[in-house]
Amino acid sequence: MRRDPARRFVECVAALAALALVAGYAVAHEQVLPKDVPAYMQEISVTIKAGFAEGSGVAIDRNGTTFVWTAGHVVEGLRSMRKVTDPKTGTQRTVIEFDDAKIVKTLVEDGRTVGYLHLDAEVIRYSDADHGQDLAILRVRKKGAIKTSAVFYDEAKPPKLGTQLFHVGSLLGQVGSNSMTTGIVSAHGRLIGKTIYDQTTVTAFPGSSGGGVYLTDGRYVGMLVRGAGEGFNLIVPARRMRSWAKRVKMDWALDPRVKMPTEEEIKKIPIEDIGADFGGK
Repeated sequence: MRRDPARRFVECVAALAALALVAGYAVAHEQVLPKDVPAYMQEISVTIKAGFAEGSGVAIDRNGTTFVWTAGHVVEGLRSMRKVTDPKTGTQRTVIEFDDAKIVKTLVEDGRTVGYLHLDAEVIRYSDADHGQDLAILRVRKKGAIKTSAVFYDEAKPPKLGTQLFHVGSLLGQVGSNSMTTGIVSAHGRLIGKTIYDQTTVTAFPGSSGGGVYLTDGRYVGMLVRGAGEGFNLIVPARRMRSWAKRVKMDWALDPRVKMPTEEEIKKIPIEDIGADFGGK
């Protein structure tokens, strides 16, 4: 049976409109790799001050709000617990809270440090180092604080052994903010307990924890969390970060293609990742 030409025309127009919407979505959410990789890595790198601890973090922007990925152990000193009583049932429950972290952004112009941007940030998701994934996500309270976003590595297989890597972090804390070092991928799948890490030779020092490790094109392949300084350092690979983020409904914090939740939805997600699996992938 032949179809009505007018109806076919309408259907074609509708199909083209749908394709245009999809294409527009793809363009709007496309992650563009930087041309000046070192400058880009420094732009998204911050120092995190959490009580007496100092570490590193990496920023992303979602709809004008800055979120920062860091290591769980960097902010663990901000954690506290208290008991509250339900007024209706009289039962007690434990509430886990975090003080705000301090985010410090070093400002450099014409090869000279010209100042520092100090920002408060709340911990919105946390997984501890001993019984979890050693990851945390912070939300900077000032809107539009950092507009550049990390581009996360999303290929199924990890980078090959010997692949050149960069690390940018706050080596020795704020005094070494935006330090850049180099190395290679030196091993995959190191196990501490049941938790998986990749190994790298990028140079790191205390304060590097939470800092990003990148391919030479600028893609973020992992978070530096453990090591012995030169020659032997461990990263939480991006594949484990993605697995954890998806499981705890925070994958929007590293994948711009995932819809941003509402404020009410974010508040419903428990801050602490209790009873998490250990392995990752």
